[in-house]
Formats: sequence, C-alpha cells, structure tokens
Amino acid sequence: MSLPPIDINDMDIKLKLDDLVLNVLYVKFGYFHQTMPKHSHSHGSYELHYIPSGKGLLIADGQHYSLTPGTLFMTGPEVEHEQIPDQTDPMAEYCIFFEIISGPLQLKQNTRDLPTKGVLSRWLLDTPFWIGPDQENMMTLFEMLAREVSLKHIGFHQMTTNILEMIVALTIRHYRQDPTAVRNAPVKTLNDSRLVTIENSFLYDYQWITLKQLADKIGLSTRQTERTVQKQYGMSFKDKKWQARMEATAQLLLTTDLPIREVAIAAGFSTPERFSHSFKKYYNQSPSKYRSENRIT
Repeated sequence: MSLPPIDINDMDIKLKLDDLVLNVLYVKFGYFHQTMPKHSHSHGSYELHYIPSGKGLLIADGQHYSLTPGTLFMTGPEVEHEQIPDQTDPMAEYCIFFEIISGPLQLKQNTRDLPTKGVLSRWLLDTPFWIGPDQENMMTLFEMLAREVSLKHIGFHQMTTNILEMIVALTIRHYRQDPTAVRNAPVKTLNDSRLVTIENSFLYDYQWITLKQLADKIGLSTRQTERTVQKQYGMSFKDKKWQARMEATAQLLLTTDLPIREVAIAAGFSTPERFSHSFKKYYNQSPSKYRSENRIT
C-alpha cells in the first residue's frame, strides 16, 4: 500500500471549530520503526493520530490499546502516552499537532443547553483522550490533503485549511460513539513554535538540556522560560526535566533487554547505583522490579 507523504511545519494555518481557534503546529506522516517514548502535551495542546497501515501498541495513562489499520485517536493535555510498533509490521501514522489559541476556557456543564454549533468544541475540551475505529473514511481526506500540499495550486492554502478543519471535526464527531473517552482537562495556550521546541526538548534532549539552553532555543529569558514551563506543565523546569528523564528510563526497561547498567548509561547517570537510587525514589520500586512487573509481552 503506497501512502502519500505529508509534511507541514512552516505554513501558518488557523482552524475554526465552533468558537475556538486552533493553531496547527505541524502535520506529519511517517513509519514507526522505534518506540515513541512516553510523553504528554501541555495545556491546550492536542495530537490527532490516524493509522492507515501496520500494527502497534498504544499505552495511554497506563492503559493498553491495539493499533491497527483504521485506528483513530486523539491525545490531549496531560495524557501520558507512548507508541510501540510491531516490528513485523511497523505502523504508519498521519499526525496533526495543534493548540487552542482563543475561545472560552470553559463551556456549560450540560451539553443539552449548548447550541448545536458548540457541541464539537465542548467535546474537544471535555475529552483529552479518545480512541476508536475510523467511521468516516478519513484516508480519503489525508489523500486530498497530501495532493494539495504537494501540487500547491492556486488556493491551496485555503483548501489545506478546509481539509484540516474537516479532519478535526470528523474525528471529534466520532466521540459521540464513545468507545473510549476520558473527560475533564484544563485548557491553556502557548506560542506555537516555542511549544514544539519545548516538548521536543523534554522528549529527546532531557539528558543535557539546561534552562539557559532551552531559553536560548525559544528566544526568552531564563525567568520567562521557567514561568512558561510552570504554566504549561504545572511544574518547574527542573521537575519536568526529571520527569522526562525517569519516564525515558522506564520506557527503556519495558521495551528493551538492556541490562540495568546500560539503561543507566543511556539515561546519562554516572553509575548504576545512582540510577537505581533515583529510579526507586521516583517510582517507589527498583528498576529490576519495575521491569519484571510491568514488562510488555
């Protein structure tokens, strides 16, 4: 099956969803040959995932979900998740990363009191995680999107925006079937390119990134950067970096056969003893016990 690639990361795209404005940070396509480490998004940020082919496993807030062709899921604020590919049939994925940049932070408690035009935005705000089978033939829309981005005919920006609005709206329309949904999450916002940089720094550069280095990367002072991290994640830069580091070591324990010593080295610990002490302090159990009790089989 030949899948059309999509890579949008430098186009300014704003989507309307009822009275919300969604800022698209990127749209990407790729194959998973390695595990995507456990991570979570900051307040107001969402990733829409569509699996057109291949197989894998999603772990979201400790729950396991099979990923098969046609799986559609949304991961929102503070939902810890990781994706593990089936090495015999690595999964492909289309991913849309967006943030809410304007609109009400709270909607009425009773959805029956909402006008029809406000239902989709209410479902998005109230549902930080959803997963289920595609019921709307989403692949057709991703093919249309890939064509517009590739050919760049007159009006392609408007067409790209329209198609992305359809993809987001149709995905949220699935929520009414509610195969799996978790409710109630806070919603805030952050500058678009800075958000991507911060999330990627904690996901991939947790070993060495410093507050000053992150501040330089996003063009803010260290004080502003510290406040930004605190606002978006509800914790200090130091604590967020520590969380990212410990979650990465846990992922290595569960998805590889590396000895404890090599896991410690990979995570940047000077000695296995220091790693074991830190891991036990964070997870309340030793690395070996954590691996034996939580190993994915």
